[in-house]
Order: sequence, then structure tokens, then C-alpha cells
Amino acid sequence: MTASAYDRDLDRNPANFQPLTPLTFLARAAAVFPERVAIVHGDLRRTYRDFYARSRRLASALEKAGIDRGDTVSVMLANTPAMLECHYGVPMTGAVLNTLNTRLDAAILAFTLDHAEARALIVDREFSGVIREALALAKTKPLIIDYHDPVYTGPGERLGSIDYEDFILSGDPNYDWKPPRDEWDAISLNYTSGTTGDPKGVVYHHRGAYLLALGNVLTGNMGQHPVYLWTLPMFHCNGWCFPWSLSVAAGTHVCLRQVRAGHMYELMAEHGVTHLCGAPIVMSTLLGASESEKKPLSVTARFFTAAAPPPQAVLAAMKAAGFEVTHLYGLTETYGPAAVNEWQEAWDELDDAGQAQMKARQGVRYQVLDAIDVIDPETMQPVPRDGATMGEVMFRGNIVMKGYLKNPSASEKAFHGGWFHSGDLGVMHPDGYIQLKDRSKDIIISGGENISSIEVEDVLFKHPKVSAAAVVAAPDDKWGETPCAFVELKAGAEATADELIAWSRTHLAHFKCPRHIVFCELPKTSTGKIRKYVLRERAREMWPAGSSTASL
Repeated sequence: MTASAYDRDLDRNPANFQPLTPLTFLARAAAVFPERVAIVHGDLRRTYRDFYARSRRLASALEKAGIDRGDTVSVMLANTPAMLECHYGVPMTGAVLNTLNTRLDAAILAFTLDHAEARALIVDREFSGVIREALALAKTKPLIIDYHDPVYTGPGERLGSIDYEDFILSGDPNYDWKPPRDEWDAISLNYTSGTTGDPKGVVYHHRGAYLLALGNVLTGNMGQHPVYLWTLPMFHCNGWCFPWSLSVAAGTHVCLRQVRAGHMYELMAEHGVTHLCGAPIVMSTLLGASESEKKPLSVTARFFTAAAPPPQAVLAAMKAAGFEVTHLYGLTETYGPAAVNEWQEAWDELDDAGQAQMKARQGVRYQVLDAIDVIDPETMQPVPRDGATMGEVMFRGNIVMKGYLKNPSASEKAFHGGWFHSGDLGVMHPDGYIQLKDRSKDIIISGGENISSIEVEDVLFKHPKVSAAAVVAAPDDKWGETPCAFVELKAGAEATADELIAWSRTHLAHFKCPRHIVFCELPKTSTGKIRKYVLRERAREMWPAGSSTASL
């Protein structure tokens, strides 16, 4: 093909091309709205000028400590100002931010630190106990920086000799931070799996983080100066990229260490919260508040939920309580939400049951995603748009991960055919909206966190009385889904549900433990494989959506 005039003498140069990075959002917010409150935490009010300066101080201090481009900085932090500063300060050095799941056990945390080759580790005092255990197991020996949050009054200890605030003060508030050499450079690392045999360290790039941050602002109609309550863990997909989104709109972060109904209502009423995100557990907590805990809300708060679609009764109750619920869908590999159940005005005419049916769909692509489709993984052709034919949900575009760290075979498999394979099975409706039907990976989403059924099964198999076990998701009003274990005991053996749950709790993070144990003969195929789809249906019959489930 002959080059046209548009292909000649119109090259990239620093004046007309700069790599996209969400770090520029904070720089702009600090320049345009320096006195606007960026962060609220307890009695703390921090302006955008100070937020930017402290992030630059952190970057400067990390560089002085030897942190360089491509190094991993891990953090074990709650939803605090320090966590927000790390989302900017760490990548300002060219390093990669690895936010650790605060609910995991020491063994998995140790594996993560080693796999990520963490050069530095910032630790909130609340999590010092499990991190001390993890560091004893880990081969890597990162620089330890202790963070003491004055809002936290519980037990904890210092693990290193460096205090976060002292560390910050040693840095330069005017530090000339480093933009990425290329927008393809890594900005963060998030782990999707607790299994050590097949690590899934998802790597994000600056371009994707920039675009999804903008996508959140567009999807959430955030406008200018929104007020965002941090009910979503920032360790989860970098808080769905909202730490960067808020700077786009010069909004206010209202930090929250723990999801407690009374405190959430207090913060929403005091600060006029306009947006919040979370799993069904957050909605259940809000709706379960006592009358004395509830406070009148001056604005309608937009609540974004992912994971399992909320039951009709929950949606109706949230609407009555003054919340507007929007259903999102995505994975860690897509920087968090990449699809939205974009509401149509015509649906307003439907009754509550009809509206709930529409809200249960995962929806259409974010504006910043190139494509989402339901595809036959064998032929790589889209399935019919009939709302019935199942295929695999696949993504394509700039908000899909770089790949899995140190796992080229898993990356190649995930990107086969030029699409990211989610592993989720769904249908495409005639109007172009997707809806999930099953999960080919057998992942259980409980409280917004992914639980591998295989990991739970492995623990149950190790019990001396257990012959076989299969774990599936059971509907749960509070958590969205919860693990349900179907167990076959060895001949002559006797065990109770409480015994197996207690066993699980000694080997797993508590949120991964089964809440239901059913003793039975497991249904199997002619080749001896467990028929999990039969067990899923049985779990749905035993604990249907909308029924109350007791904690065991």
C-alpha cells in the first residue's frame, strides 16, 4: 500500500504525544483545586495540594531507599489516606504497586511477596500479626515501613524501624516524579488466586488505569466534586481504579476502615456522599441497620455493585432507603468493572419484578472498552443473540490486563484468538446485553471476593474422615454467594458440620470457609467425575435466593 500524505512528516514528538497515566489526574486537581478537600478520615481533612505533595514525598523517599523502575512495592493497608498516597507515590517512581488482600492468611501472603519479589512493604499496624508470620515464611526480605493510623485503636506492633510518617517527611514535596517511559509500563499488580501452584498475578498498565478511571467517571455520572465513600476495599482491583477516578473530578475520598452500618450512615449524612461501591454484603449491612443507626440522606447516593446480582427484595429496599443501584461486571483482569447494566428509560414502565429481571443482567461494555461478547470458545464465533444460547464471555480492548506475571502459558491461554477469555458462561440478549449463567472456573464470589472451590475442596480432602468433597456456590442474601460443601465420609466414619467448618478455619482465611456442609453420596459421571451442576442446583433448592441463611 502506498503511503499517503498523512503518513509523511507527521511523526510523534514530545509536543504532540505523551504516554497516558492516571498520575496526571492528581497533578491537575492539585493545580486547579488546591484547597479543595481531597481526603476525609476521622478528624483529618487533607486538601489536594497536600495530597499531591505527600504523594511526591512518598515517591522521593522510596527513590532514596533504592526503589526504582520495575520494582514491586507491596502494601498491606486498610482504606486509609496512606493507601491513596501509595496509588500515586509508588508509580511516580516507576515502581509497581501490589495491594495485598487484608483477608488472606500468612502462607498465601508469603507466596505473594515472593512471587512479586517485593522490594518494600508498607504495613498497617492492624495487620502486623499476619504479616509477621508471612515474613517468617517468605524468602524475600523487603524494606518494612510501618503505618500507624490514628483512627485505629486496636492491637498491633511495629515490624520494622521506619515509621510511615517519618518516611514521608524525609521525601521532597516538590519531587520531579517520573511519568512512565511508555503507557504500556506496569502500574500495579493484583493477585486473583490463592493457589500457589498456578499464580495469577495480574499486571495493569498506565494506559488501562487511565482509561478505566475515566470510564468510571463517565459511567457513574460523577460530574465535578463527587463525594465517594470507600466501602469497597482498595486492595481489590485497585479499588476498581476509583483512587484515580476521584482526581479526575476533584472529588472527595471519605475513608472507611470497616463496613459498619451506623458509621456509614453517619459519614453519608455528614459529608453528602454521592457515590459508593461494593458487594451485596455492603447493601445488606446498610439495610440491616437499626432505626437508631439510620440517618436521613440529603442526596441520592449512587451505589455500584458487582458480583452476584442482588435479589429483587434487596433492590426494592435499597431504592426505598434512598440509593440508586447500578449493576456492574468485570474481573481483576479487566481492571475491575468493564461492563455496566446501562438503564433504559423504557424499563421504568416495568413492575418491580420486571425491573429486577433487567437489573440482574451484566449489561453492555464500558465506553473505554473496545468490545465484549459471548463467544463459542471452540469456533471463536459469537453465539446467537437469543438470550438462551450459552457461550463464554470475552473482552477485548485497552482495559484488559498486560498478562499474568511470570506465567506466559496462562497469559497465552487467556488471550487465545485475540480475546480475553473470562471463564464466565453467559448469554447475549437480542438488545445486546449480556447475562451470566454459570462460571466455568467454579469460582465463588462471596462478599465481592473470589473463592476457589478447588482450594476449599483441597482442605476438606485433608480431613482424616473425608473421602471426597465438592464445593459450589449457594445463594446468600448477605454475601451474595457463600461456599457450600457436599461431603462423602470414609466408610464407618462419623463427623459433624461444625467439626469440618472448624477444620477449614484452621487452614483457610475465614471468608473462604464453607458455611454449609451437606453429607451425601456425590453424584458422578460414568468416568467418575463429580457432577457439580447437579450440586449447584441442589444448593439453590436448599438455600434459594431471598431466603435467610444462618451462619454456622
